[in-house]
Amino acid sequence: MRYTCPPCASLVSLIIVCLSLASCASFRPHFDPPKVTVESVKSLPSEDIGPRFEIKLRVSNPSSQTLDIAGISYTIDFLGRELVSGVTSDIPIIEAYSEEVVTLEAGVNMFQVLRVLASLGKASAESLEYRFAAKIDFNGFIPTQRVEEVGVLSLQ
Repeated sequence: MRYTCPPCASLVSLIIVCLSLASCASFRPHFDPPKVTVESVKSLPSEDIGPRFEIKLRVSNPSSQTLDIAGISYTIDFLGRELVSGVTSDIPIIEAYSEEVVTLEAGVNMFQVLRVLASLGKASAESLEYRFAAKIDFNGFIPTQRVEEVGVLSLQ
């Protein structure tokens, strides 16, 4: 004789699985993403053919959770062209409701610099649009966050 599972047993199993998944999702605490702003940009002495910059970011933690950041990858675009990029994993732990300044080193894409300079030469611009974008990866169960800051630099 072959045993078959009654339809109600399958339904009960499905309900138990759904309730288990819903309860696991509720364990993840509410998380407000960090706010990242560019604090300063400074030229570094050149060690090879490409210029290097030190970029200081202010990372604010508006959440009740401590941020343990595994790494940040970032780019800075001018006039829609990626000029500066870099990565870092040297980041302090940022306590709940606090902020830290994170120092990064970045390289410059010289071909894109030449293209931006050529674009500036064609049009008499009084300002320069920029975009800072970063991907922040965390240790633990916090999902990856992406942040972006856009603005205009005056050329006068």
